[in-house]
Amino acid sequence: MSTVRTARTGAAHRLAALVEDALGGPLPVRLRAWDGSETGPAEGPAVVVRSRRALRRLLWQPGELGLAQAYVTGELDIDGDLADGLRRMWTATRERRLHPPRLSLADRVRAAGTAVRLGAVGPRPATPASQARLRGGLHTKSRDRAAISHHYDLSNDFYRLLLDETMAYSCGLWPETYSDADTGTDAAGAQRAKLELICRKLGLTDGSRLLDIGCGWGSLTLYAAERHKTRVTAVTLAGEQAAHVRGQVRERGLADRVEVICQDYRDITGGDYDAVSTVEMGEHVGDAEYPAFAAALHRMVRPGGRVLVQQMSRGRNAPGGGAFIEAYIAPDMHMRPLGETVQLLEDAGLEVRHVESLREHYVRTVAAWHRTLEQRWDAFVALAGEETARVWRLYLVGGALAFEQRRMGVDQILSVRPTAEGVSGMPATPGEWYERLDRS
Repeated sequence: MSTVRTARTGAAHRLAALVEDALGGPLPVRLRAWDGSETGPAEGPAVVVRSRRALRRLLWQPGELGLAQAYVTGELDIDGDLADGLRRMWTATRERRLHPPRLSLADRVRAAGTAVRLGAVGPRPATPASQARLRGGLHTKSRDRAAISHHYDLSNDFYRLLLDETMAYSCGLWPETYSDADTGTDAAGAQRAKLELICRKLGLTDGSRLLDIGCGWGSLTLYAAERHKTRVTAVTLAGEQAAHVRGQVRERGLADRVEVICQDYRDITGGDYDAVSTVEMGEHVGDAEYPAFAAALHRMVRPGGRVLVQQMSRGRNAPGGGAFIEAYIAPDMHMRPLGETVQLLEDAGLEVRHVESLREHYVRTVAAWHRTLEQRWDAFVALAGEETARVWRLYLVGGALAFEQRRMGVDQILSVRPTAEGVSGMPATPGEWYERLDRS
């Protein structure tokens, strides 16, 4: 591997020495500093430290969050492919057994000395405007509402620009007919296939009653009401989402089949639904609160009714979304191993009948969103500002890589509330769920 060589007194070399000490190995990517100095592998992407302020951020906030703050503000950038740069870092961590920075007191003293020599010492930089600022007790109703609003109330115009016509903001299903090496992928087709699969798993028919908890922009609600003539109660905490779904209900003439409620799942009354769905909402519930959430799912569905949970998962040692995700995208989120979620649903009295991983499908789903972001970059910047656009670039690129490398997963978990006699009403085999799915 060739390496760029310049005078070793440059800022890049001073920084590289600190980074290599912290990682326990050589730099996996090139490093370029504001003074033009450069070091590291000659090929591939380069990390560009555009200003001393980026170093000051890392002094005050070492680790992932400090790096993310520097990136979203433009003080630190990537010259080249961002995904390639992140992939190289993860590969080096795994294959060369580099470790995330664990800064000892001596490390911090040495870093401070380097910062002084580079003129980077100063007051703590202001927190970027796009970072969440939540108050109150963890997973209280008011804090949960603020956490959901931070992400989902960004603006309906933003999500219309990012998502396809279905406005589905969750993992799609990509049958082979929706892939084409020359023309790209049909994201809307992948989302419709996912929606149809959920409806089939839930056994929805004309007149069925569905409770859609965390309905988003109504993709499943509207699809079930239109295609399966289902009566749907759609619940969301996000005001922007509720307004969008209500508008679509009026526009499509579905007022007799769809009711939209803007409230916390803990305030849902009634029950005896034929089916309950919750698509990528359970991650926001919280660790301590999930048993009560699972009990609510059991309470809301009638005996013989079905519950489908589509939910992201993560290993036992990394239950959150990471410092960046939790600060900028999904505050207070909690992901657990798949097996633990299954156990919690079973503990609540539901019988889990079918589990399906969609991990690879999420790589393609997020990649489609990222392509849209890059293709419409100027429009996103005009709508939400450069900082927010950079937040989303980092989020989508990092998210796709996490699913690709199996650091995150996503699964559909289908369960049933058996009758007192143990009757489930489930089909003997699930084959019919997938027949002609790509033509629905």
